[in-house]
Order: sequence, then C-alpha cells, then structure tokens
Amino acid sequence: MRIPKSATDRPQVVELAARLAEYALSTKFQKLDARTIKEMKARMVDALGCAIGAYDEGPVRMARRTVLGLRDSGPSTVLGTASRSSPDLATFVNGFMVRYFDYNDTYLSKEPAHPSDNLAPCLSVAEAEGSSGRELIAAAVAAYEIQCRLCDAADIRHRGWDHVNYGLVSSALAASKLMGLGEAKSTQAVNLALNGHIAMRQVRAGELSMWKGASFANAARNGVFAAALAREGVTGPSPIFEGEMGFFKQVSGPFELEVGRFGGRSGGYKVNETYVKYWPAEYHAQSAIWAALELRGKVGELRRVESVLVETHEAGYTILGKDPEKWKPKTKETADHSLPFIVAMALLKGTVDNATYSQASLRDPEGLALTARVRVAEDPGLTSMYPDRGMPNRITVKMTDGREARAQVDVPKGHPANPMSKDDIDGKFLRLATRHLGDARAKRALDRLWRLDEEREAGDVLGLLRVRER
Repeated sequence: MRIPKSATDRPQVVELAARLAEYALSTKFQKLDARTIKEMKARMVDALGCAIGAYDEGPVRMARRTVLGLRDSGPSTVLGTASRSSPDLATFVNGFMVRYFDYNDTYLSKEPAHPSDNLAPCLSVAEAEGSSGRELIAAAVAAYEIQCRLCDAADIRHRGWDHVNYGLVSSALAASKLMGLGEAKSTQAVNLALNGHIAMRQVRAGELSMWKGASFANAARNGVFAAALAREGVTGPSPIFEGEMGFFKQVSGPFELEVGRFGGRSGGYKVNETYVKYWPAEYHAQSAIWAALELRGKVGELRRVESVLVETHEAGYTILGKDPEKWKPKTKETADHSLPFIVAMALLKGTVDNATYSQASLRDPEGLALTARVRVAEDPGLTSMYPDRGMPNRITVKMTDGREARAQVDVPKGHPANPMSKDDIDGKFLRLATRHLGDARAKRALDRLWRLDEEREAGDVLGLLRVRER
C-alpha cells in the first residue's frame, strides 16, 4: 500500500509577487554593468527634460495646484518648484510632467509601456528616504526590468486593460526597495497596489483626454502609497496574481515569468532595450514621421496631393489609426496619438514638435484638409515585422497628376538598433529645459544628472531643476 505524500511534502510554489519582490531587493548598483548605468542615467536626463519642458502646460498646472492644495509640505520636491509634498502626491504631479508631452521613452512588446514613468516614484521616494544616487539608479533599473518583463509576458490591452497596470507592480517594488522594506512587506506592497487600482484601456480609446498623461502617474501614486502602508504592516489580498479572483483570472490570463532570466541573472537588463523618442509623438508614429519627411521634398506643392496612404502594423493601426476621432482631433492627447494628423503635419510643416498639437494647429484648415486625405491601413507584412524587426510604416503619396512617391522606414532614430547619441539626448534636454531654467542652470543640471551615481543624496539634484522666476 502506497502512503500518499502529505501536502507539506509537496514542493512549495513561491507566488509571483514574492519572486518579483525578491528580485527587486536583490538589484544592487555594484552589480550593474557600465552600459546599464549609462543608459539609466540617459533615461533620467530624457525624462526630466520632458518634465521641466511641460512645467507651464495647463493640465500640469492643474495637477500641481491640486497636489499642493492637498498638501504643501513634506519630504518630496514638486518638480520645477521650491514646494514639497508627500512622496505619493509628488509622484503624481511629477509623473504627469514626465508623461505630458508624450516625449518620454517607450518599450514595445506584447504590451507597450513607457518605463520612464517609473522615475517619478523613484525620485520622490529616494528624496524622502535620503537615498544616494546609486540607490536611486538601482531602484530605477529594477523598476524598468519588472515592468518590461511583465510586458513581455502578456498582452492586456486587447483584453481592455491599460498597460499602466504593470506599473502598479514596478512602482510599488521600486518604492519598497528605496524604503528599505524586506521581502515580505514588499510582497504586500504589490498585493495592495494591484488589487485596488486596475486601470481600464478606455483611457486610450476614441477621443483622448488629459488622463492619458496621468494614468501611470496615478498608478505610481498608488504604488508608493501601497509601499507606505506595507511598511506599517498593512497586508493585502494574496496570492494577487494566482488567486481565485486574482490578476491572472481577471485581467491578463495565465502567464509564466522566469525571474531567473531577468537582468543581472541570466539575461540582460531591459533598460538597454528601451526606445528614446526623437519626436514628441506616440512611438508607433516615429517611423511614419521620418518617412513623411523623406517624401516632403519629393511631392512638391501639397495642394496637389490627391491622397496619402499610411500602411502600418497592427499596433500602429489599432492605437493610432482606427478611431474616427483621429481625423479631427479636438485634444492634444488625441492628436499625438493620431497617425493621419501626425503624418499630415510632418508633410505640411517639415517637423513635429510640441506646437504641432496647439489648439491653433488642431483648427488649421490647411492641416485638417490634408489630414482628411490620409488613409490608414494595416499591412500584415509590416505586422509580421513588429516589434522584433522594428515598427515599420510605409507612406504612399499620390498626386493629382498621377505621380506617386513612396517611402518606408522600419527603425526610427532612438530605437535600440538606431540609437540616439549622448549629444542627441543632451540637445533634447536643453531644448526642453533651457527656457524654464536658463542656459547656465540647465547645463549645470545636465552635468549633475550625468554624474548622478556620485550624489550622496539623489534629491539634491532636484534643486537645480527649479524654474526661474519670470
């Protein structure tokens, strides 16, 4: 007679939240390679340039007033100001600033992401905790790794959920790491963050609202608050991924995630695979802008353009070219996610910048007339290339005299296979920040950010980003 093994003899399966917590806490600056450190500092430069550039934008001012109206004191700087607030509230407004121009970095996989959205919670908590620059960099690398690996694991956008839900995990663990929590409390931070704050994909459907730029900022605010609660001993629902009504059942479907293949173990760090934006537009439009600029010199007078066909991959079509609102965008958020509008403006103006999305530009009759002549279609051949061989876009311009001109760009500048140089990144930072900081202080801030690993207290560099009085 065989005696069955008892339940206690069975191998224990460690829940995913705990495995991710263990990974985050194990990520140490001393173990990072030189390339990863350099790329992480480059993403910090890029994100903070985007944030300071957005300082005066209307929705950012609204968020800042709201946060400072709730709490105008605390340990964490509200970027661009001398004011401080709590780490979670500072995370919200600072994250909104990073994201507002849709100019910060991107990662594209089964699920898209903007990993530098993690930098606002990292900065706010690091300042509150007196963390060093090296501790900040290690936490940011861990956050990038966790969010990007989750994006590799499962597509949630086609199930109706926003990609920022993965940021609930990464921001909670980055905050836990900087707060010095152990594995058990860090796991509870994930449980707390995920259970109560799942975001719907409606934020990126149809006419886009101001919340498009705030969705991750709010997720990160909740991640930081969850870590603060966990530090005090508050527990959350568990197992949050595998449970009867957990994340796998309700949101993502089941997936496997081999933490042993994460960066620093048997794999490379994901920050090195993220994409920097050369143009302020959703990343799937980057190659379309380059293609449009290539065609601009070939087509002559735009009034003689009969039609413009943009052929793209599935993600480009679904995110940027499916909704009728994309042809007459009423908001900046819709316009910077509109392939027809972005392509028309690149052809018309020869560039795409933040002024492209002004209300005057959205109402410009010439721009709207050209946008109306743009058609967007998915090409299965281009879809098969995405994302491993780029995010291709092909544009064909047909003229009234029957001539046609065509251009296809597969890998835009800023992609890991076609990276922006340090000079490109510095130039972008200075273009965005100088008008708010002045030339000398913008250059000093840039220098300090590139030497972030030398800072004894990471928060000290934020004082250089204070917007000058006008």
